[in-house]
Amino acid sequence: MNKARYYSATKAAQFLGVSKQTLIRYENKKVFPKPKRNALNGWREYTEEEIKNLRIIMGRTR
Repeated sequence: MNKARYYSATKAAQFLGVSKQTLIRYENKKVFPKPKRNALNGWREYTEEEIKNLRIIMGRTR
């Protein structure tokens, strides 16, 4: 079984070229779905696939 790798909101924002606050603001405005939350600490967790989809939604190509 292939286990998904998760990235923090900070790391996902870095991949997308935006600030963490911008990423969370888009989430709160329902521009894209809320990510999974870590059961232990409540932090947002993004998969590589979610980051890829966010890139498309945000119109970012890098």
